[in-house]
Amino acid sequence: MTHNPAATGPHPVRPAVAARPEAPVTPPGSSRVLWLIMRREVTTRVRSRVFKVMTPLFVVALILGVSVDALFTGGTPRLTVGLLTSEAATADALTSAGKASDLDVRAVPVTGTADAERQVRDGTLDAAVTATGPTGLTVIVKHDLTDTSRAVLTAVARQQALDTQITNLGGDPALVNAAIAGAGLRVNALDPVDPHRNSRIGLGVITGILIYISLMIFGPAVAQGVIEEKSSRVVELLLATVKPWQLMAGKVIGIGVVALFQLVLYAIVGVVLGVATGVLNLPASIAAGSALWSILWFLLGFALYALLFAAAGALVSRQEDAAGVTTPIIMVIVIPYVIGIATLPGNPHSGLLAVLSVLPVTAPLIMPMLIAAGTAPAWQIALAVILSLTTVAALVRVTGRVYAGAVRHGGSRIRLAEAIRTR
Repeated sequence: MTHNPAATGPHPVRPAVAARPEAPVTPPGSSRVLWLIMRREVTTRVRSRVFKVMTPLFVVALILGVSVDALFTGGTPRLTVGLLTSEAATADALTSAGKASDLDVRAVPVTGTADAERQVRDGTLDAAVTATGPTGLTVIVKHDLTDTSRAVLTAVARQQALDTQITNLGGDPALVNAAIAGAGLRVNALDPVDPHRNSRIGLGVITGILIYISLMIFGPAVAQGVIEEKSSRVVELLLATVKPWQLMAGKVIGIGVVALFQLVLYAIVGVVLGVATGVLNLPASIAAGSALWSILWFLLGFALYALLFAAAGALVSRQEDAAGVTTPIIMVIVIPYVIGIATLPGNPHSGLLAVLSVLPVTAPLIMPMLIAAGTAPAWQIALAVILSLTTVAALVRVTGRVYAGAVRHGGSRIRLAEAIRTR
């Protein structure tokens, strides 16, 4: 058998194929980076135990507060009166007198004095009229009548006595009563009082409280988040791929989204429940408009204060040092809030509140109170919005410079002037 050396020899070497050059990796755009950082902040806050516990707990507290207020103070007071079936005229008179006194009078038929006494004793009836006549009404109660109930029943007794005298003199009580009902006062008020004044002031106070709580919770949270990232050295890894302003903006926007969600939730629950139960004695349009303005001013206020908190948090590297840099900002929030809550109920047209409502650092707390109270003119609102937006735009550059210069600095606290000079 002939041996073929070619068959057993080494295999021919194939020419090497040149490696394809890898396509360059395109870095993500600014919007993509902001979205990733913002999503990280939102996910972290929403999954936290504090958020999961405090959000439903505050909603429950808000519902209970409105419900208790409606139970004890809301709605029109009611008087249930038992009347004999033959006293239809007295029932109509009681209903009319009750409306004049803002008392909801409901007449319930009773079969006799014994039935009336039993229902009054059981609490089914507040009172029972067992006899009527020219000398007045005979009324049965368990303990005593309220001042309003007594005034209504007395007015009906006197009206019946007057009708009896008119009839005895040959007149027509219906015509006389119609003439009396048509008579009244024509008042020309030079400075008319808003019929919803008290409710609007109350809404203003509630608005201030909600915005204050939100700012006090989520504003310092921005500074705490920055300090946590610095102390754990996470910020060094993040800044290897993103720019400082992107990291600051993503953190502020992400925490702001969570805060906005909570405030909108509280506003919807509070306004709907308050209007439904009568605690907010306001047209739904006024209450809803106040809620929308409150959300807008919260956004302006959070943007302003969150930028300051982010820059302040970048100046230190330990949570123990946070109070030293955040306390001045917190005081700027606390002082106008205290002034607004203390001044608004007694003097909603205060000149001090008018001035504070347009200053950018105090407007987010004072202006929504005045809008809810109905004491802020349109020009004042527009001026406050313009000044606040201008201030936020200026702070974006200033705080961004501070954040970029300080966030990489570890160890001891860096001075503000040094952070601004650092590039």
